[in-house]
Amino acid sequence: MIYILVALKSELPNIEELDKSKFKVWYTGVGKINATVTATLAANQKDCERIINYGTAGALYPELLGKLLEVGIVRQRDMDARPAAGLGVTPFETTEIGGDITLSDNQCVLSTGDNFVKDAPELTSHLVDMEGYAIAKVGKMFNKPTMLLKYVSDMADADAPKTWNDNQGQGAEMVIELLKQI
Repeated sequence: MIYILVALKSELPNIEELDKSKFKVWYTGVGKINATVTATLAANQKDCERIINYGTAGALYPELLGKLLEVGIVRQRDMDARPAAGLGVTPFETTEIGGDITLSDNQCVLSTGDNFVKDAPELTSHLVDMEGYAIAKVGKMFNKPTMLLKYVSDMADADAPKTWNDNQGQGAEMVIELLKQI
C-alpha cells in the first residue's frame, strides 16, 4: 500500500479518483510536528510499502510557478543551532540523516520549516514548504521509500499567503494523473 500524506484536504480534495486498493490518503495537518506524527503512524502500518508526500510549495524562481515537481533533496531550513552545527543540520544527531536528505537524482531542492516564507530564506533551495523534511526523515528512519511531490502554488514572497490561498488546490488533478501511472 502507498500512503499519500497531504497537509490539508483543500490541497487534494479529489481522492475518490485514486485506486483504494493501492493508495491510502492521510491528512497530516500543517507543520513539521503534525507531519512527523502522521508519517510515523503511516510508516508503522503493516501494509505501508511506500510513502508519498504531496502538497503545495512556494517557489524562489518564477519559472517554477504552476508546476508539479518531484523533490530530489530536502533541507530543514529552520534548524539553526549555529555554532554547534551548520544551518539546516540537527546538532548531536546520531543518524546519518541530520542534515540534507537525498531522495532521488532529481535536482529540485526543497527546504522545510515551520514558517510561511515571504522572503528568500538563508538556506538555499528551489522550493519551500512546511512538511516535506519531516516526512522524508521518517521515511528514511523506517526504511520506507519516500517521494515528495510539490505543486508550486506561490512565489514565497509578500503576496504568498493570498496566492497560496487562491492556488492551493490547483495541482490536485496533476498529481492524481501522476499517481495513476504508479
